Amino acid sequence: MQASSAQKVYEMRTYHSNEGKLAELQTRFREHTHSIFERLDMKVVAYWIPTKEPRSTNTLIYILEHDSEQDAKQKWQTFIADPTWVKAYQASIKNGALVDSIDVVFMQTTDFSPKLYNE
Repeated sequence: MQASSAQKVYEMRTYHSNEGKLAELQTRFREHTHSIFERLDMKVVAYWIPTKEPRSTNTLIYILEHDSEQDAKQKWQTFIADPTWVKAYQASIKNGALVDSIDVVFMQTTDFSPKLYNE
């Protein structure tokens, strides 16, 4: 089924942290990233940590809601250039990069999905 143009797009981001850096990555999100997302109107659905090793020791997953993929692109450009983010990012990597890789998947809900909390 084709999605309507008004349907939201969801961006699932999976961060694979460098060894021993997941706690620092969570701290960066807790203390900096999330509040910047809120200020820039980047709507977080939730954050997750897998429950089983090895992913429970090196993986952070979250989903953002966007109006479109273009909306996501524009918001990410604004985020990356944000002075507060740049400062927090630089401070967080002074002892080495926290993230090894990031997987990004854009998704839309199906016509048989239950309503989300914000619909």
